[in-house]
Amino acid sequence: MENEALIDEALRNELSSLYRAPDRHYHGLAHIEAMLALAGEYKALLHDPVAVDAAIWFHDAIYDSQAKDNEAKSAALAEQKLAGRTDAVRLGRIAAMILATATHELPSSGDADFIRDTALLLDMDLAILGAAPGTFDTYEQAVRQEYQWVEETMWRAGRGAVLKSFLARPHIFHTDEFRQRFEPQARQNLARSLQALGGVS
Repeated sequence: MENEALIDEALRNELSSLYRAPDRHYHGLAHIEAMLALAGEYKALLHDPVAVDAAIWFHDAIYDSQAKDNEAKSAALAEQKLAGRTDAVRLGRIAAMILATATHELPSSGDADFIRDTALLLDMDLAILGAAPGTFDTYEQAVRQEYQWVEETMWRAGRGAVLKSFLARPHIFHTDEFRQRFEPQARQNLARSLQALGGVS
């Protein structure tokens, strides 16, 4: 079960075309490739690396900055496209991992392996927050472009609230590995960004 890929070349090409849409300034193929690289780096920690790779590929497959149900639609797409490629239990775990990227909070489950995989997936998704300052600034500009329909005052208020919510958490990252590697820089980046938005860091 460990070795078979759920995403074959045809499906990879299909998903890649979604991620290449012109309105995707951050949530595009480079984001997926960065997460897949991290998944490769931390593969030894993953209980089901194949499922995590599938969740990475699908987690932003549907992305409309004006919609509130992107993750639900992406999870539904994963269930549709992966039906018959794996068992229903594993497919449910993949969908649940995708849904967790909506809030970046861990789902309630008694399955410790699934929770660990989800924690690592969520941390990979947020690793950009702990990137070098220049890379983080480029990310912030790209996200702003995706929300260019939002008036500046509203953007500053909304984005400021998001950044404050992350800074208010005891930990931005769920796993010790990602906390040690990214947390200090992430807090610096978020505080600096908040200050630039006119918020209080």
